[in-house]
Amino acid sequence: MDLRHLPDHLTGVERCERRRLMIERALKADLSAVRVSQDALGSAEENNCEQMFGHVPIPVGAAGPLTVRFSSGQRADVFLPLATTEGALVASVNRGCKALSECDGVRTSSIRHGVTRSIALRMQNAKCKMQNAERQLHKSAKTWKAVGEATSKHLHILSYTIDRHSPYLFLTIACDTDEAMGMNMVTIAADAIGKWIEQHIGELEMVTVAGNVDSDKKPSERTHRLGRGYEAGAEAIISEEVLSSHLKTTASALLKVAKAKLTVGSKVAQAIGANLHAANVIAALYLATGQDAAHVVEGSLADTVVTKADRGIRISVRLPSLLVGVRGGGTSLPAQNQCLKLILKPKTRIHPSAQLAEIIAAAVLAGELSLLAAQATHTLASSHKKLAR
Repeated sequence: MDLRHLPDHLTGVERCERRRLMIERALKADLSAVRVSQDALGSAEENNCEQMFGHVPIPVGAAGPLTVRFSSGQRADVFLPLATTEGALVASVNRGCKALSECDGVRTSSIRHGVTRSIALRMQNAKCKMQNAERQLHKSAKTWKAVGEATSKHLHILSYTIDRHSPYLFLTIACDTDEAMGMNMVTIAADAIGKWIEQHIGELEMVTVAGNVDSDKKPSERTHRLGRGYEAGAEAIISEEVLSSHLKTTASALLKVAKAKLTVGSKVAQAIGANLHAANVIAALYLATGQDAAHVVEGSLADTVVTKADRGIRISVRLPSLLVGVRGGGTSLPAQNQCLKLILKPKTRIHPSAQLAEIIAAAVLAGELSLLAAQATHTLASSHKKLAR
């Protein structure tokens, strides 16, 4: 099957339909359920997916409202579109939203560490000193930064680090990519920088533009410790009254589960990040809003902390690595763009991508609180038996 070379006059929908029929005939398969319409397709066939022949609908459920107190000091009630096939997830997050909103909402914060890319450079002459090569990289930083930033008017290099592991040097750049998540933007900039270094610092050869020190789409202790993309946090105090009325539990019961699960259980497993199910909520929001779903692996490096407070508990979550944007990629697809607009509050005095990161942190907190309560009351299994079958 030649799924690439189709007549130029065909529209995106027509190309998808032509490929679908070709695959059905060749493989004797029924693919009628993946057929797309123009309203659902948008520019996906041209910009998002090669050899596209259809799409797979994912159910989207609504949770909320969730009262969020952003780092700008403003408050907003946010509805959360959660794309998932896991029964009970939306109901659980919705319960957490209700409990948190009853307790004056969730306080959020965010830090932009920047999207990173690590260029792997190799010493071409073993007799050369690595210290000398590193010194040259520092000395020429202003120039190679300009080379990278010239590749996009939306990219600014925030910082860089150099790691040595003979015979390799890893140059990691961290970039502000404006309103886009910007991984491709940073890769293009890193490629230009690597080629400049190879041409102007003769001791170094660019081995690859992506040397894994950045841990893109992979878990790592470095990302957990230092953060990547956006680091976001969310915190709330839940009163005993709300714990009893909305979550059917007590502060002491939640603290007992948190100790066993988050502190001890995570330590026994040597987990990178101690949380209940942060990836569940992140994945659902990423899919609904057109984010790169593979970055859920970094989002899952979250830490949830539960402590005693006056007449209740304090619960907080730290998400060291959220790779999110509000432009580019899947955010421009029709359904995803509408879900994104549902979430974002245009009058909030905070960068749109930072706002999205803070909302995700608040949503994760709602999910963490609700699941913690379900485990404390031993209703996790019965909830899934009722809602997930």
